[in-house]
Amino acid sequence: MECLCLVWALEKLNYFLEGCVFEVITDCTAVKSLLNMKTPNRHMLRWQIAIQEYRGNMTIVHKDGNIHKNADGLSRWPLPNNIDNPVYVPEEASQQIPIEGISVTDLNTTFFEEVRSSYTQDKTCSILR
Repeated sequence: MECLCLVWALEKLNYFLEGCVFEVITDCTAVKSLLNMKTPNRHMLRWQIAIQEYRGNMTIVHKDGNIHKNADGLSRWPLPNNIDNPVYVPEEASQQIPIEGISVTDLNTTFFEEVRSSYTQDKTCSILR
């Protein structure tokens, strides 16, 4: 189930994750071993194929369930399906709109350095350290 959740999240957040380096923190060892399975069943094989494009940018980190209690609490209290929380239905390929062009912007690293130095000077943020 956790492997399917990872596939769903990657598909849902593809717009934000594409081209980024990120970590998936999980308490399920099956998710970590999903990429390295030698003889997966058909479901696992489909999931492996679905997450292949993230393989170079994604790191799966195992965190013990005793330490990772916030995730357990969220997964054990499912929300009912109603108007505010509809059942997830994947979009059909015919409904997807092709992208005509992509623009890439390089961010200036001095901006990030200014933000980082501002955190050390801020009274509230220095307490949080």
